[in-house]
Amino acid sequence: MYLPLLSSERIIRSRIRPSPESNAPPEPPPFALVAREKGAIILAAVDAKSQAQGLAPGMTLADSRARVPALVSIAHEPAADLALLEWLADGCDRYTPMVMAMPPLGLVLDITGCTHPYGGEAGLVDDLLRRLAKLGLTGWPALANTPDAALALARHRMADVGDLPSTALEVAESTHLALRRAGLKHITDVAKQHRPALAARFGKDMTDRLARLLGEVDIHITPRRAPTPIEAEQRFAAPLAHSDAALAVIETLAVRAGLQLTERAEGGRRFDVALFRSDGHVARLGVDTANPVRDPKLLIRLLRDRIGGLSDPLDPGFGYDLIRLSVPVTAPLAASQLLLEGGTLAEGEIGALVDRLTTRLGRNRVRRMIPADSHIPEQAAFDLALADSPFSGNWPAVIEGDPPWRPLQLFDPPQIIQVIAEVPDGPPRRFRWRRRLHEVTRHEGPERIAAQWWRRADGAGLTRDYYRVEDGDGRRFWLFRHGLYGTEKPLPGWYLHGLFA
Repeated sequence: MYLPLLSSERIIRSRIRPSPESNAPPEPPPFALVAREKGAIILAAVDAKSQAQGLAPGMTLADSRARVPALVSIAHEPAADLALLEWLADGCDRYTPMVMAMPPLGLVLDITGCTHPYGGEAGLVDDLLRRLAKLGLTGWPALANTPDAALALARHRMADVGDLPSTALEVAESTHLALRRAGLKHITDVAKQHRPALAARFGKDMTDRLARLLGEVDIHITPRRAPTPIEAEQRFAAPLAHSDAALAVIETLAVRAGLQLTERAEGGRRFDVALFRSDGHVARLGVDTANPVRDPKLLIRLLRDRIGGLSDPLDPGFGYDLIRLSVPVTAPLAASQLLLEGGTLAEGEIGALVDRLTTRLGRNRVRRMIPADSHIPEQAAFDLALADSPFSGNWPAVIEGDPPWRPLQLFDPPQIIQVIAEVPDGPPRRFRWRRRLHEVTRHEGPERIAAQWWRRADGAGLTRDYYRVEDGDGRRFWLFRHGLYGTEKPLPGWYLHGLFA
């Protein structure tokens, strides 16, 4: 689908009057969007009226006003055009998941196997054109076996690739000039030439683009949304105008998705809901779960919590005409063992609590510590989002009743302290931290941790000697001496790395 007047029709859609005068006539004058290029002001896009009077992108503003004195200029905003194109691509997700935006003015849809709800390819194209017309947009459609051919046919409004002009090849202007001088005005003329000779004269990129245009090579498209393993959708002849009705439909879709998950012996870790409004807007909701689930009632409860936490509640507007539930992330889900006295396992209750907290607070707000294979304290664990970090690895065993070997709270970076010790390489007896003096009454250590010498350019590192100490008030600290006295450093420094609870 090629959108030749996307930029100008975006201005009209946003109700920005091309003429700034308050006494402008009801019918706006022709206008163009302009941009500065190499010191000159050129037309980046024109509206239908300007196009009908012979104006085209690439002309200078001075020449254009000589032809059309009433022409009004507006600054071109490529970012706004791209945002509208991306919004349209999101709306085309109703037809197929294989959608790709082709800036500045193109959309490519792979509709293979997706035309049956519309009675065939022609019905799908008619539906898309009708929706574009409701949005005030002009579209030129084309069907072909490859993306390059389809977009070229749509841009030139032709049905056969052989009839395309040679300018349909996206190559340098010098190559177009050489083709015209050689009398090769159409793609058919270029295709009849000897390919090795063309590659030797114009480069291999030119012959590659020719092969893609002729359908000999299919590069496929890069979809905006990856196809999901589980998906269920419901279309409506009359749009739904109430959110409660939409939630009831989502619950029905959750049952259908649950049946598919049961057949695969899997559960969903993430559920995405897309509600397509008849005016082109797409509302998307997503919930994550700590454990694989396929219970429709649980999913609806999480979705209601998600909707309740939205700053911008769902607005059906003119109504939803398509609702889709997809499960992009799945995991094996076997039958769970019930407790002898009845009820479910505690892990399931914890998972349900985590799911509700994640839904209400946000995906990245509920986190877990994951152990890492490193002997460096600050790299022994990572703080990751719970939804994106399945547990792997084991924490070091802790004997019941023994104090923890390392604190939960670490300073980043470790804080410098002044320490007094009986001997230079002995344990601390007194230290000053944050202008306060602490007398060490009990200590334990050292726990010696070697440096990661393989990561240093000079092949050397400083050893850390850690001590667990307790002051006179009963507070416990985790200190370390950075470097071995006399061998690695003449006067090692001391640091406070953490606090015990």
